[in-house]
Amino acid sequence: MMKNKLLIMAALLAGQFKSPAQNIYQDKSKPVEQRVKDLISKMTLEEKATQLRYNSPAIPRLGIPIYNWWGEALHGVGRSGVATVFPQAIGLAATFDDELAQQEADVISTEGRAMYNVSVAKGYRQQYGGLSFWTPNINIFRDPRWGRGQETYGEDPYLTSRIGVAFVKGLQGDNPNYLKLAACAKHYAVHSGPERLRHEFNALPSKQDLWETYLPAFKALVDAKVEAVMCAYNRTNNEPCCGNTFLLQDVLRKKWDFKGHVVSDCWAINDFYKGHKVVSTVEQSVALALNKGVDLNCGDEYETGLIKALRDKLTTEKQVDVALSALLTTKIKLGMFDQPGSNPYDNLSVKEINSESNRALARKVAQKSIVLLKNNGVLPLKKDLQKYFVTGPNATSIEALHGNYFGINNSYSTILEGISGHIHAGSQLQYAPGTTLDRDNVNPMDWASSEAGNSNVTIMVMGITGMLEGEEGEAILSPSFGDRLDYNLPKNQIDFLRKMKKGNSRPIIAIITGGSPMNLAEVQEIADAVLLVWYPGEEGGNAVADVVFGDVTPSGKLPITFPKSLDQLPAYEDYTMKGRTYRYMTEEPLYPFGFGLSYTTFSYNKIELSNKKIKKGELVKVAATVTNTGNVDAEEVVQLYISALDMEPGLPLYSLKGFKRIALKKGETKTVEFELPAAAFTLANDAGEMIERRGQYKISVSGSLPGKRSAELGATKGLEAMLTVQ
Repeated sequence: MMKNKLLIMAALLAGQFKSPAQNIYQDKSKPVEQRVKDLISKMTLEEKATQLRYNSPAIPRLGIPIYNWWGEALHGVGRSGVATVFPQAIGLAATFDDELAQQEADVISTEGRAMYNVSVAKGYRQQYGGLSFWTPNINIFRDPRWGRGQETYGEDPYLTSRIGVAFVKGLQGDNPNYLKLAACAKHYAVHSGPERLRHEFNALPSKQDLWETYLPAFKALVDAKVEAVMCAYNRTNNEPCCGNTFLLQDVLRKKWDFKGHVVSDCWAINDFYKGHKVVSTVEQSVALALNKGVDLNCGDEYETGLIKALRDKLTTEKQVDVALSALLTTKIKLGMFDQPGSNPYDNLSVKEINSESNRALARKVAQKSIVLLKNNGVLPLKKDLQKYFVTGPNATSIEALHGNYFGINNSYSTILEGISGHIHAGSQLQYAPGTTLDRDNVNPMDWASSEAGNSNVTIMVMGITGMLEGEEGEAILSPSFGDRLDYNLPKNQIDFLRKMKKGNSRPIIAIITGGSPMNLAEVQEIADAVLLVWYPGEEGGNAVADVVFGDVTPSGKLPITFPKSLDQLPAYEDYTMKGRTYRYMTEEPLYPFGFGLSYTTFSYNKIELSNKKIKKGELVKVAATVTNTGNVDAEEVVQLYISALDMEPGLPLYSLKGFKRIALKKGETKTVEFELPAAAFTLANDAGEMIERRGQYKISVSGSLPGKRSAELGATKGLEAMLTVQ
């Protein structure tokens, strides 16, 4: 007995373990708030300051390991090793399927946890290897020139909210005691280019646009308990987003009661004095950010300036404690101070990474994301034609599969590989790139274009890649820092398409890769069929071939309007919504929001409202019947829009208020039901309060945005009913 007591005393003196009173923060039975308070009480001011950095160092005496907060999971675990690569986020939005989005995010979080477990076991604790992921990007894709629009869920706040909430739920899991991963809503707020100006730009939205377009998705994710919010580089209404009283304090913390932590975009605090010039020094920048509520610094500003800011009394230790409390709360919820095995996610292993079932899900998401823009009857193709010719700069491109913020995979399916894996033995397949991505061929000899006339069908894989659009430092072929200020496809690609079609009666199928709207007018005119496949991920080639050959019927819908030209839009730097997106654009688009064709036909047969008049606080139920009138089984995305008949300035022309993806066998009819609460018929006042608006509304249920252009392109006519809100 005496020997044991001596051993315990020696261990205590050596600091090998501490008494229960000293280790409340390591006791998972204690409330989170108590654990956080205990740990903070044991830290020096200098130690506290180090933990507000994204690359926070270890504190060995307290058992705190080194941790890097920077992780990416936009469409799969990014920048961290071999992982399942799903279609780019804009492609996920094109599925109009929030249940599928949650399934994808659940797989991503499983792989993220598994990668973390195996890395920590090896002693690796590096950037992109943690459990905090700065995903999703829920900015509104208001202008097709923005190179990072591919990261978003499109132009509509309702669609963005639905997909974003589902993604957060999948990433963070449903365990009552632990987060699976920590998700982050970014970039808060009013952030969508120009990339070149983002470190100094001042976005000036109206109050109505702010509350009705730019903020709803952030509010939805806060309500869904997203763990983190990332503030943006730019200024919004004259204040830097990471030092913005209105956004960070008045709205996020007070109005929405956000309980998680706020992280700066990387080196955004540097922009306070270098770009925005609202302060003069790094210490002033640090104090401004910390005092306004930025808990975590991605950058080196807190490292170089926080202690001096404290000494100069620009901020206080109490403010440091507030920020540190938020960060330690996240760490505890992730299980970082618990014994291994305490967390239900600790047992996830490498067998979970890029499994066959995960690959199958990536293929499924890609299949459902593909949008059929034109088909004169050539699709689907037979698998036993005599000769196929595949050409175009993106047929073998891996860049055309993953877009930006991507993971790595050891088994990509390029579109050429997908096509070749579907055709039958005995059929001939030839391939030549034909032209480069964005410039004329140096060699004037052309043996490729003549193959189009000698083949039963030509498949040209064209479009753009992340080398032409993306973030400011990644799009290495972009002359405008990742933005696409030229809306057209590269001229050499159009020239090659024309050359193949000249004098050729054989069909040409255009497969378009990219993450943003582009001018496809000539492609639409020349090609016999046009498929928009986005950046379709590791299984992209197989998924595209599944659709081309009819194993799967296309069902994707556009989450963003394709204008005919940039001349139809306001200036890129103008953040007012007038003239933008399907909600406010009066010009006729090339392709409307929500548009996408199928290999079958649908009919919308009947619409019923539970009430034709509703009062304040009531809801109306909408039921519509849809029939597959064609010859193949298919899925349809049924969309519900409202439009005010008594239009007044500032009201959107249409607003998406519901969508459901349904599967219909040939000849089958289903009734689709929606509920429209009174909140669907509201306008925001200057204080951000949603006020119910009385008047008459048209309720539209269809497979595309209602209107003349959808009908011209072959979309099925939908149904309409009238509702009075009293």
